[in-house]
Amino acid sequence: MNNEVLIVGSLALDTVETPFGRVEEALGGAGVYAATAASLLAPVHLVGVIGDDFPQEALDNLTQRGVSLEGVEVIKGGKSFRWSGRYEYDMGEASTLDTQLNVFADFDPVLPEAARQCDFVFLANILPSLQLRVLEQVDQPRLTVCDTMNFWIENARDDLLEVLSRVEVAAMNDAELRQLTGQPNLARAAAEVLEMGPKYLIIKKGEYGASLVSCDRHFALPCYPLATVIDPTGAGDSFAGGFIGFLAWSGKVGDEQLRQALAIGTVTASACVEDFSVDELRRLTAEELYERFEALRGMVAFAEIPREDICTT
Repeated sequence: MNNEVLIVGSLALDTVETPFGRVEEALGGAGVYAATAASLLAPVHLVGVIGDDFPQEALDNLTQRGVSLEGVEVIKGGKSFRWSGRYEYDMGEASTLDTQLNVFADFDPVLPEAARQCDFVFLANILPSLQLRVLEQVDQPRLTVCDTMNFWIENARDDLLEVLSRVEVAAMNDAELRQLTGQPNLARAAAEVLEMGPKYLIIKKGEYGASLVSCDRHFALPCYPLATVIDPTGAGDSFAGGFIGFLAWSGKVGDEQLRQALAIGTVTASACVEDFSVDELRRLTAEELYERFEALRGMVAFAEIPREDICTT
C-alpha cells in the first residue's frame, strides 16, 4: 500500500486583483494549490511543466513541504503559464484579463516511476485527453478524483465522458453539473453523472459549501464561516488537495472517511481564501486545520429527536 498522492496540474504565475489588493506574478496554478494543501497531510508527487523563469524559491518551498518535483518538467528558455484576473465585491467568479499558456500549451504528462505507484490521484483541471494520458500511466490507484470546467464540457465532451467512466470521484460546481447534463435540477443532474461512471460526485457550491453524492446517499456541508475573504483563487483546488490528502493520510476510503474528507477539504479551502496566492495555506498548521474541522463539525451536529415524540403530536 502506497498512501501517497499524485497531483497532475498547472504551475502558474498569477496576477490577481480583488477589492482588497493586488499581486503580480504570484505563485498559482491548480497543481500548486492542490499540492500545497495535500502536503499538509500526506507525501505528494506533483506533475506539471514550467519554464526556466519559474521562481526557484517557490519550487524550494514545495520541496520543503514534502512535495516531489521529479515529475515537473522544466523547459529551457520557455515561459511559464501566466494568468491574470480580477474579482469584484461579490467575489463569486473572476473576470479573466489575460491567459498565456506558454509551455503549458504543449504539456504532455510523463509520470516518474514513483508517481505511477501512488494510491491516490487528483487530476486537476487540465485537458481531458491529458487526464486520460495520466490514467494510462498509473498503476491501479485506490482512488482517483478528477476536476473539470465549462470549457472542456463544451469543447472536449467525448474525452471528458471517458475520464468520468474511469474515475471514482468527480468534482464539479453546480453550473458545470447543469451544463454537462442539461438538467436544471441538481439532484437529477447528479444522478445522471453517477450513471456516467463515478461512484461519488462532489458538488462545489463556493460560499454555500459542498455536497458529496453517491447512488444512495447525499451528504452536505456549509462553508466554514470567515470574517475576511481576500482572494478566492485556488479555493477549489485547495479543497481537492485537502480532500485527497486526508484520504491518503487515513488510508481508508469508506463512507465515513469520505465525509470527513469533505469537511477537511472545506476547511482547507477556507484558509486558502484568507490571503493571496498560497500564502495562508503555507502558514496553516495541522493543529489549526483540526481546530477548523472541529468547529465545522460542531456547526452541523444536532441532537436526535425520538420518533415517538414527534410522531404522536
